[in-house]
Amino acid sequence: MDYKVFTKPVHVTTWMGLFLALVAGLAAFLVPQLKHAFMANAAFNGVIVFVLAVGIAVNLRQVWRLQREVLWIESFQQRPEIEGLRPVLLAPMARLLASRKRGQAHLSPASMRTLLDSVQIRLEEQRDLSRYLIGLLIFLGLLGTFWGLLVTIRSIGEIIGGMSVGTDPVAMFEALKSKLDTPLGGMATSFSTSLFGLAGSLIVGFLDLQSGHAQNRFYNELEEWLSHITRLPSSTGIEGDGNVPAYVQALLEQTVEGLDRMQRSALDSERERRTTADHLAELNTQLGRLAELVGRESRDLSALSTSQEDLRTLIRQLAQQPAQGAQFSEDLRAELRLLSRTIAAALGGSGTNRAQ
Repeated sequence: MDYKVFTKPVHVTTWMGLFLALVAGLAAFLVPQLKHAFMANAAFNGVIVFVLAVGIAVNLRQVWRLQREVLWIESFQQRPEIEGLRPVLLAPMARLLASRKRGQAHLSPASMRTLLDSVQIRLEEQRDLSRYLIGLLIFLGLLGTFWGLLVTIRSIGEIIGGMSVGTDPVAMFEALKSKLDTPLGGMATSFSTSLFGLAGSLIVGFLDLQSGHAQNRFYNELEEWLSHITRLPSSTGIEGDGNVPAYVQALLEQTVEGLDRMQRSALDSERERRTTADHLAELNTQLGRLAELVGRESRDLSALSTSQEDLRTLIRQLAQQPAQGAQFSEDLRAELRLLSRTIAAALGGSGTNRAQ
């Protein structure tokens, strides 16, 4: 299996971090103006800022989830037999390749396409939330705009309805000035919500763009890696016919996979048979050594028994001829010395055999 180096998705977070730092610096430079615009309708603008924070967190999480998948693929390429970090996005592929050994992880084209489609669907599902948050920010901005316009129009209508023609122009102008606070507040709400909504959608949209680039790069590299472990169907006579039904091709692929599994099982059985034969040969050798040791000990015990019989005979002779005690005593000492040497030799040979 060729080792494939995947691009680390963490590199994308560098661009995200630089962009967020730039936005934070610009917001810090415009703090007085932004604070005044935010206080025009703190509740509505607070909701927009909260949705913006959620969108930033969602996009960063998407990139970090790709990092987990890349680490699993790299660990699987190096040592597939060790179970370490379990993937989430590639969980079906991990279960499929879990029982495969290194160099034997082969996929059929149909399995490869199924896995890629599954990964693509999961990637799209992850981006659905980010796209929804972008639309939600735009919707909240427009909603605040229309809300402010409604407040402004209603306030202007009330002002016009309360004006009388016959009054003093100066007094009428002063009354008009005092009543303009409400429509101006509605216009402030309209413009501030539009500002925060559109700016938030711009920020989340850029992060979603970077996250999409990371996901597309990961998908392309995954497809390239899977193409290296995919076994194409062998060129047979039926392959030349372009009208082969799909179920026949799938049946042929399953047959080939079954034959491969049978071949691997036969190889494993042959290795186990050889290992068993080696163990039996070693056991036979040990049994031969044990039989040899038992034979040596048996001979030593026979020699010891013979010496004991000679000693008994000598004692009987000594008991039958008490007058010749001195002569028999010398013979007895000689026989005892011979017996002690025999016993010592027997015990020494037995200890040596046991040590061997």
